[in-house]
Amino acid sequence: MTTPGPQPRVLLVWDAPNMDMSLGSLLGARPTSAFRPRFDAVGRWLLDLAGPEAVAEACVFTNVTPGNTEIVRPWVEALRNVGFAVFAKPKITDDSDIDDDMLRHIDLRRGEGQLRHVVVASGDGRAFLDPLEKLITEHVDVTVIGFREYANFALGSETISFLDLEDIDGVFREPLPRMTLESLPDDGAWLPPFRSLRSLLEPRR
Repeated sequence: MTTPGPQPRVLLVWDAPNMDMSLGSLLGARPTSAFRPRFDAVGRWLLDLAGPEAVAEACVFTNVTPGNTEIVRPWVEALRNVGFAVFAKPKITDDSDIDDDMLRHIDLRRGEGQLRHVVVASGDGRAFLDPLEKLITEHVDVTVIGFREYANFALGSETISFLDLEDIDGVFREPLPRMTLESLPDDGAWLPPFRSLRSLLEPRR
C-alpha cells in the first residue's frame, strides 16, 4: 500500500484594507450590509476552484486600530466561523500595513512545494505585480480578484488572470451601483450624488 503524497494547495489571500478602500471608492460611501461581500460565497468559489484533490486555504489579512477591537471582533469571528484564517495586525503607524505579511505567507506555502494556485484579493499592483508574475514563471497559477475599476495591474498583465469579485456567484446581495464614465450606455445614464445636497448646510469639520 503506497502512502499518498502531500496534496496540492490552492491559497487565497485577501487584502482587507485594500478591498475595503476599493469598495468604498466604488460606492462613494461606506458599504451597507447589502454591499458587503459574503465570505461564505467566496469560500464556496475557492473550494470549487480547488476541487476534491487539493487543499483550499483561505486567509484574510487585516489591520486593527487600537481601541477599535470591539467593532472588528464580530467580523473576525464570522470569518473564522466560515473557515477563513485571519491575520490581524495592529495599525500603530502609517506603515503598519500587511502587504509584507501576505507576501511572506505566499512564500511560505511556495517553499513547501505543493502550491498549485494563488488567488490574491487586492488592487495593489505596487505590492503584488512582480511577486505574482514570478510565481507564474515557477508554474503556479495566479488569479487576482477585485474590482475591475481598481485592478489595472492585473488587467494589464499578460500572465495574471483576473476575476471581478461581483462575478462570483452570491458574493453581493444586490448588484453594485457601478455606473462610471467609462461604462456609459449609448443613451446615457444618471450618476447619483455621493452626498445629500443638504450636507452643504452642515458645519465643516
